[in-house]
Amino acid sequence: MKTALPGALPAALPAALTAALAAVTLALTAAAPAPLPHLESERTVSAWLPWWNIEVGYRDALAHADQLHTVSPFWYATSATTSTTSGAVVKGETGAGDRRVIDGLHAKGLKVVPTVTESLRAPVMADLMNDPARRTAHVDDLVAVATGRSYDGLDLDYEVMTETTDPALRERVRTGYNALTTELCARLHALAKSCVVTVMPRTRDTGLAFDYAHLGAVADRLRIMGYNLHNALEAPGPLSSTAWYEEFLTHATAQVPRDKLEVALPAYGWNWTVGSTARARHVTSLEAEALRRDVGADYALDPVSGTPHFTYTDDEGEEHQVWYQDAKGAARHLAVLARHGVRGVGLWALGFEEPRLWDALADRPASPSPVRTTG
Repeated sequence: MKTALPGALPAALPAALTAALAAVTLALTAAAPAPLPHLESERTVSAWLPWWNIEVGYRDALAHADQLHTVSPFWYATSATTSTTSGAVVKGETGAGDRRVIDGLHAKGLKVVPTVTESLRAPVMADLMNDPARRTAHVDDLVAVATGRSYDGLDLDYEVMTETTDPALRERVRTGYNALTTELCARLHALAKSCVVTVMPRTRDTGLAFDYAHLGAVADRLRIMGYNLHNALEAPGPLSSTAWYEEFLTHATAQVPRDKLEVALPAYGWNWTVGSTARARHVTSLEAEALRRDVGADYALDPVSGTPHFTYTDDEGEEHQVWYQDAKGAARHLAVLARHGVRGVGLWALGFEEPRLWDALADRPASPSPVRTTG
């Protein structure tokens, strides 16, 4: 809400009072502080807060509140059920809605926009979202979450539904999700709450179920998950690369206003056992660096991807490759955002990152165009 200074004064006021009020108005206008020169760059970061790491992540958010504008606790999940009209239920994770956390973040001037994930497969979600009655029932559940606490909005992070190679099914997911987000965002906006949508990077081969142009039009912010270029079930490799960022940002900036875009950086990595088909082990950036030092591996920043990595042999004689992200690598990726005029940055996740990342965020290159933080 904007508060304007008085404009034309009522004619019925005595001339002396009119002159006095006009003088006060002029003085207030002249004395109004100019925007802080670094405020925009300092407050362009949002971050997720994992429920399983709540205390560490919460303290992290408070410590860096001068750079954050929004924190999204990873608190809610949609799953299938036969007991509701929609066929889905939105449940809270452990500690969901903790008033101490919400109030503490608000006290630091941060918006609290919890994340809702989903575990329903493409056929189930396509049927739900393309059925008007079931879709509205699900939106009702989501709005109930948004209004159940003093939240500032919702972050919808629906990923499982996109896991299909069937073009026709993918199209049903796309059109259904467009309808769902249109309805949800309108309902949230009517309540003066923000609507954030988290998506996978859109390239020639990935993220095809997400209609960036539509989502960018109805949502306040579109968060792109700039990680998992190589995931835990694939061969070892970087979680992200500067060339990959160039590719998906070229598409994103052509479809979505830049001040609505946000690219989430990884503060974690994967530890692969070379030659094994087992899932790679998750490590935070802090854990990866501690492991590197513990095994005595040299630090190496891959010049192609712009991410650190190292190898080592464990006590059983098995070779490991660890790829992760740190402040040096993030600085390379932030330069790509700057070239595309994108200032909004996200972080997965609070409590995972090395402290120097916050310096990289503060020192990143200026964008060619200004950003208005929305939502």
